Amino acid sequence: MSWNPTQNPDCPETGGLDAIETPIIPRTRDLGGFEVRRALPAPKRQMVGPFIFFDQMGPVEFLTGGGIDVRPHPHIGLATVTYLYEGAFHHRDSTGADQMVYPGEVNWMIAGNGVTHSERTSEEMRRRPGTAFGIQTWVALPDYAEDTAATFEHHGKEALPFLDEGGKQVRLILGSAWGERAPVKTFTETFYADVMLAAGAKLPLPDGHEDRDVYVVEGDVLVSGTSIAAGRMMVFRPGDRISLTAGETGARLMVLGGETMNGPRYISWNFVASSQERIDAAKEAWRKGDWEHGRFHLPPGDEAEFIPLPEQLK
Repeated sequence: MSWNPTQNPDCPETGGLDAIETPIIPRTRDLGGFEVRRALPAPKRQMVGPFIFFDQMGPVEFLTGGGIDVRPHPHIGLATVTYLYEGAFHHRDSTGADQMVYPGEVNWMIAGNGVTHSERTSEEMRRRPGTAFGIQTWVALPDYAEDTAATFEHHGKEALPFLDEGGKQVRLILGSAWGERAPVKTFTETFYADVMLAAGAKLPLPDGHEDRDVYVVEGDVLVSGTSIAAGRMMVFRPGDRISLTAGETGARLMVLGGETMNGPRYISWNFVASSQERIDAAKEAWRKGDWEHGRFHLPPGDEAEFIPLPEQLK
């Protein structure tokens, strides 16, 4: 999902380790039937490279007939990617995209000046018990891309670079790392990868990126002799050579980072921008609800409802 139900997302962090610039302990939030763990933005780390929002959703199980219904909602100034380990989502957006996303695939939606989308459990998936487990991220756009038209692209897992050697399985989702480049169009140098490590396997982090970060999804990893458990995020110092070693049960990680932005971003509800004026204009456009002639349009095929602007933002 890429709906942020809070006005000003935050999460606390813990103390430091020698090899780590900023350790982050995500805050757990209940979104009505399932939990998310929110790691970014954090009080002392708004972004890692261009990544400004990072949630682990689930794992959660649904009974027959159950599922997730994230009604149409708006975005500006960012690109979204929901990466699944389990389950499936039906994505619709105002560019006309109508796409299922399954584990290992990429739905990459660039909001630019404005996009509206929904994510739901499909009717077919509701006919049986189901699960949802994955990572939701937002990538902030550079200044020059904030006014671009919204676009959408989908890539199946077979299109993504996959490395499998020495107890390491790495699927590159965005950007470039370890000599490979993913097909998704990005506006700044970045990398984002799904990593599975066998017990004792070592993973060197790419050292050609300004910011680097690891989130432990399952298992644990050793960094400079210190064990980092599941549900923790670590931002590493620029320039340091870092190698991660999986613990006795192995580990699953998301590694990410890239070029830092030219300045902080304003973030409110589902909007990200380089100025408060852009945020305010987007709020007003969504509040007016002129779906035919206004800035935002509802997704074709999912126009019966939408998430209104929260009262505290009006």
